[in-house]
Amino acid sequence: MTISEGAADLAARGGVWAALTGQDHVVADLVDAASGRTMTPTWLITGPAGSGRSVVALAFAAALQCETRTGCSHCPACRAVLDRVHADLVIVAPEGLSIGIKEAIDLVRQAASAPGVGRFRIIIIEDADRLTEEAENTLLKTLEEPAERTVIMLCAPTAADMLPTTASRCRKIQLRLPTSADLTAVLVGEGLDPGISAFAARASQGHLGRARRLATDEQARSRRADVLRLPTRLGGLADALAAAADLYEAAAEESGASFAGRDVEELSDLEATLSGAKSGSGTRMASVKVRGAAGAVKELQKRQKSRASRGIRDVLDLALVDLAAWYRDVLVMQVGAGVEAVHEDQYTAMEKAARTSRPEQTLARIEAVLACRRSLSEYTGVAPQLAIEALAVKLQQPMG
Repeated sequence: MTISEGAADLAARGGVWAALTGQDHVVADLVDAASGRTMTPTWLITGPAGSGRSVVALAFAAALQCETRTGCSHCPACRAVLDRVHADLVIVAPEGLSIGIKEAIDLVRQAASAPGVGRFRIIIIEDADRLTEEAENTLLKTLEEPAERTVIMLCAPTAADMLPTTASRCRKIQLRLPTSADLTAVLVGEGLDPGISAFAARASQGHLGRARRLATDEQARSRRADVLRLPTRLGGLADALAAAADLYEAAAEESGASFAGRDVEELSDLEATLSGAKSGSGTRMASVKVRGAAGAVKELQKRQKSRASRGIRDVLDLALVDLAAWYRDVLVMQVGAGVEAVHEDQYTAMEKAARTSRPEQTLARIEAVLACRRSLSEYTGVAPQLAIEALAVKLQQPMG
């Protein structure tokens, strides 16, 4: 494979680059860097939710460790990275609402370690925008002068989500959302029905993972339909509060289900590790061990609670994206824009909303949904259930 090849040619050859759906504009740069010609040690990979920031980071990491330096996806080094088990790969994903100073200090230590088996020591920080300011400042020196053969990749929605001092120390890769056609082609290529693939691609709004879930999971399609019924349930204050309660409870149930197995496994592993503290009761050492065990359990419960809170916010954020697109489709109808609808299957309800409201009212409702998204994503201390209730009440009121 030569550096002069186009991105489409590189993706067509397969390997790790084929997974970068809709990102042909960045593939050639990453291939060039992986070859060593234009390599830099610190990277900031940005793009909207669903653009595949983590997928790009992992593909790039595999190419950096690849035995052929092409990202073949077949060699042991590529497979280990793609499976997230490579000895010289560190992936940091926030367990809760943020990545704190303790994690940052640990990252500084790991970044200073020389690679053991691979060409590089690679650290990927997913959702780097969730680094606290103190944690981000702790990483600045490491980002400015990383150890030799250490590569650090930060993934965030935009460069503006990071401190200017952080962004200025990184080479930037900006992703874009794949088109509906891109996603449809991927799903059809995986053997899925073209009709359901096209529906899922539109409804996912460029998010491949969600498109795949909508195309293959009937429960995911049902949850989406429940969310999109909310605008039709806002007849009065009581209806609005009931609709908001249903949405929040569904989000909490979905989040809880996604983490339930992991929570049980973590607690079981901790109990097994601490089981020795129960032996030798009556001695001072046993008393210390028991107190330590109680503290460890409390810390685990705190971490699991934070993770659950984050999970609820993430599920609600996805619901709000769907709601904003629903009102966007209504606005398109009202102004006769002739743009493809995101939620074509909701035509009847959206057409009624378009007839019974004015464009400026619809725009105000879109802005209300987006404001609610910001209040949840910025972790301002607003309780998610209260934020959703306030939104539902606002949406049911006349606007403008």
